[in-house]
Amino acid sequence: MRPASALILCAALASTALLTGCGKETAGAAASPGATCASLAPLPDPEGRTWDNARVVSGKCGPSGAPSTGFEVTNTEKEPLTFTLTFSLVNGFGEAMDTITRTVEAVKPGQTVRRPLDAADGPGSARTYRARIMKVRAVPADGAAGGGCPSSGVRITNDRGDAAMGLRVVGIHLTNCSTADYELNGYPALRLLDEDRDPVRGVEILHGTTAISTGIGGDAEPRPVTLRPGESAYANLAWRNTTTDGDPVNAPYAEVTAKPGAEPVTVTPELDLGTTGRLGVGPWTKTPADTAGQTGERPGQE
Repeated sequence: MRPASALILCAALASTALLTGCGKETAGAAASPGATCASLAPLPDPEGRTWDNARVVSGKCGPSGAPSTGFEVTNTEKEPLTFTLTFSLVNGFGEAMDTITRTVEAVKPGQTVRRPLDAADGPGSARTYRARIMKVRAVPADGAAGGGCPSSGVRITNDRGDAAMGLRVVGIHLTNCSTADYELNGYPALRLLDEDRDPVRGVEILHGTTAISTGIGGDAEPRPVTLRPGESAYANLAWRNTTTDGDPVNAPYAEVTAKPGAEPVTVTPELDLGTTGRLGVGPWTKTPADTAGQTGERPGQE
C-alpha cells in the first residue's frame, strides 16, 4: 500500500497535467520498462473556437517515460491542401510559454495526417507543455510555399509584414521557378477571403499605396518586368487596421492573380482591415539580386 503522502502528491501533480509517474500510463503508449507517463489533454480555445480539420492528440511515451504531444490534420476538401498551424504552449500553471508554427504539405483529399509536436522543452525534458491550437490555415497545395515548382512555373508567397501604429505592410513575392522567362506588367489582382475561404465583400482595393501612406514602396508607376529563371518580383500591400463604427473586417487569405490569364494562388497575408474598408496594392517590382528570395525583406520600403 502506498503512503498517504504519495497519494496526495499524485493528486497534486495530476491537477497541473504534469503527471509523469504514480502508475498512470498512456493508452497504447510503448513505455520503457518501469516507466510511466500521462497523456497531455489539449487545452480549449479561450474564445470557444473549434477546428473541424485539426486537433491536438496525445503522443507516445518516449525512452524517458515523459509524455509527448502531437497533432492531426484532415483534408475535408476535394483538392490537396497544405496546412499551417499555430500553437500556444502552456505550462502546468496555465502560463503561455511559447508560440510555434508547424506546416504539413500536400495532404490529399480525405486523408488524415498525424505529426509530433516537438518543442524545445518537449518530450523527454524536465518540463512538458500542453498545447492549444491558435490558428489553422489551409491553402491549395499547388503553389504553396515549401513545395516544388507549381505547374504555373511561378511560386507566390507572402512575407511576415511590418506593423507600426496601426499601419500594416505585407509583401507579396513571386519567384520564377520555371526554365523560361516570365513577364509581368502592372498590379497583382487580389480576391480577399475570410477564415472559411469565402469572399470578403465591401473592401476597396486601390492601385498604389499612396492613399494609405507614403514611403512604403508602392507609389511608383507600373512598368514591364521580365523575370529570368530564378529571379523574383514583389508587390507591397498596405492598410490601416483602424476600428471605429461597424464590424472590423479580417481577411486571413487572399487569392493572388499575377497577371491576366494566370491561375490564382492563395496566400495568407492575415489582413486585419479594421473598419477602414481599403487596401492599397503596389505594382510588381523586380527584386534586387542581393535580396532575391529573402521573403522577410521588401526592398522597396524606405
